Amino acid sequence: MSREAGSYQIAMGHEVHAVCPGKVAGETISTSVHDFEGDQTYTEKRGHNFALNANFNEVLEPDYDALYIPGGRSPEYLRLNQDVVKLVREFFESNKPVASICHEIQLLTASGVVEGRKLAAYPACKPEIDLARGEYADIALNDAITDRNLVTAPAWPAHPEMLKQFVALF
Repeated sequence: MSREAGSYQIAMGHEVHAVCPGKVAGETISTSVHDFEGDQTYTEKRGHNFALNANFNEVLEPDYDALYIPGGRSPEYLRLNQDVVKLVREFFESNKPVASICHEIQLLTASGVVEGRKLAAYPACKPEIDLARGEYADIALNDAITDRNLVTAPAWPAHPEMLKQFVALF
């Protein structure tokens, strides 16, 4: 979220930029939805096309107040992009608010920013948290946890609670 409102989407008084490496404003990315239907794991369904309104290669940490990192399938790929990893680290080095949900912990562990933090993620990601020397918080799927500047949650049902805690960091 940037510091000043402009021609983009406004949320909670902040201009929100949606970006993706390798894509530019005006393009879309397809999303997937992980759902919980009583199986031993989640099911995955096609989500919607999400419109991008800014260019990833123009994002500079000093221009933003906070970082929201969505979960889903993207983290396993985003963690391979060193520009994304660098940007995540910069937000932590500046102690700016960061929110992360579900499998996004994969990007945070690859960025080396979870050591010594208590955080939540989709339960299948607990081994990655342990290996990165974080402390896994076993909380309900609709709950979230804040540790310093980081708000984490295990799955999409936690969005309301996660956003409440995220905004409180501003």
